[in-house]
Amino acid sequence: MTNNSTLASPETRTSPPTGLAYWLPSLLALLSAGLLWLGWPVHPAGLALMLLVAWVPYLRLEQLLTQRGASGWKVFRYTYLCLVLWNAFTTYWVSYSTLGGGITAVVCNALMMCAPVMAFYHTKRLAGPALGYFSLPVYWIAFEQLHLHWDLTWPWLTLGNGFAQANYLVQWYEYTGFLGGSVWMWLVNILVFGALFRSSASSPARRWLAPALATLLPMLASFLIGSQYQEKGKTAEVVVVQPNVDPFLEKFSSTPNFIPYDEQITRLISLTEQQLTPQTKLVLWPETALEESYFEQTFDSNPKVFRLRSWLSTHPGLELITGITSVTTYPTKETATPTARFRDDLGFYDVSNTAVHLPGATGAAMFYHKSRLVPGVEKVPVALAKLVNNIDLGGFVGSYGSQEERTVFRTSDPNLRLAPSICYESVYGDFMAEYMQNGATLIGIITNDGWWSDSPGHEQHLQYATLRAIETRRDVARSANTGISAFINQKGEIVTRTGWWVQAASRHTVHLNEELTFYVRHGELIGPATQMLAVVLLGFTVMQGLRRRKQPAI
Repeated sequence: MTNNSTLASPETRTSPPTGLAYWLPSLLALLSAGLLWLGWPVHPAGLALMLLVAWVPYLRLEQLLTQRGASGWKVFRYTYLCLVLWNAFTTYWVSYSTLGGGITAVVCNALMMCAPVMAFYHTKRLAGPALGYFSLPVYWIAFEQLHLHWDLTWPWLTLGNGFAQANYLVQWYEYTGFLGGSVWMWLVNILVFGALFRSSASSPARRWLAPALATLLPMLASFLIGSQYQEKGKTAEVVVVQPNVDPFLEKFSSTPNFIPYDEQITRLISLTEQQLTPQTKLVLWPETALEESYFEQTFDSNPKVFRLRSWLSTHPGLELITGITSVTTYPTKETATPTARFRDDLGFYDVSNTAVHLPGATGAAMFYHKSRLVPGVEKVPVALAKLVNNIDLGGFVGSYGSQEERTVFRTSDPNLRLAPSICYESVYGDFMAEYMQNGATLIGIITNDGWWSDSPGHEQHLQYATLRAIETRRDVARSANTGISAFINQKGEIVTRTGWWVQAASRHTVHLNEELTFYVRHGELIGPATQMLAVVLLGFTVMQGLRRRKQPAI
């Protein structure tokens, strides 16, 4: 009698495969990696639907290996092949910034991704296919939640990000956040796999009903939400600037064609002036637009800051937000932060990747320190911090400073309260939601995407920002050094964007929404829930394994 509740045939041992059968697992691994790559931004938006079947070849691969009685080590090898190919196809551009870092990101991230998939394999083997396939999305999303919060965080390939360029399919992210997209992707993939490969006497119509509903109902909900949503909030005119200073050749004093910092400021002011009107409330300059060591305690005494204040005085009512590299000093070791380092002439101090708000010609500057730092580049994991305390890592020692609280920049317009997100931070949904909980009505992203050349990297980064707009229902003003600079509305639609590698400035009237979405009010629910469930499933799997070991051989 056939068991229709299973998704895979019972394990059987067969003779070693030959010919095409021998190469089939490799081909299936390549096919899954290729479909994930094709469905990912920045290919045409319609290809995002491939993500709903991209894991089916891998699931078939695992099923075939299990049926052949392959060892866990063999399943791991093919799993790693699939994941390392997907990582390489999709994020190879990291190597444009640093070859070693790019290779490490691909190799290590794929290795870490194997953990949830191999946990699924063992749960399926020890607890049965039904529980096994249920466990797969649980383990995977629990891993994605971990990857959002630990020292080696690299959430670029969180599955829910894959729908960024086709975000008209996921307008319901305002309820679930982007991890809801991860759930949707796994649900449809597993149901499609079951309809194709499970042993069943059901008619094709019955087999395909569940995957069809799982595919179409979320899409229908998204279309309904998107068609009814209207931009909310008062309005304000904002300008974003893209100075296009080459970070490899021009931006820093150590580069061969260095543009003096005063000339860089002149370019920023000149581009800004081209778009200013008497109605302009706020200007955004990009990450590290002011690239020197600005001491926060004596910030206003810096001649370049005095120059900016003088310029702002010629435009009453105008306020500026710009990226800087800032230094904070501490009087004693006891008052210093864990990331502080020591120099004889300075004492204890932190170097931070900082956003600063200048509220006109007068008024105290406000600082926000980037807090989701790039592993290895801006942050050294705690376990390694002491080992590298005296090693120069690209101009700084150890980790950059950061802060726990999400600072909101409040302007003279009580409706205009900006979330100052710096570069990499805009990839984190729950992190960005904290700004809205603290009162932000507009998302500002300042970044420097020129490290990745003209590759999918800067385009993917831009597209991910559209998901933050949907999750929070906030407009986004995005200023990139090389970029792309853009404005995004509350439905995640990119309404204006600059070209790549050009000097530009853009002006747009943004909406300042004060309402909080379900996702913002309640925070990330899916990630923590799957982590708790994953612990239960792992515990049950271990117990099943111990029970099998205790059973006497027959």
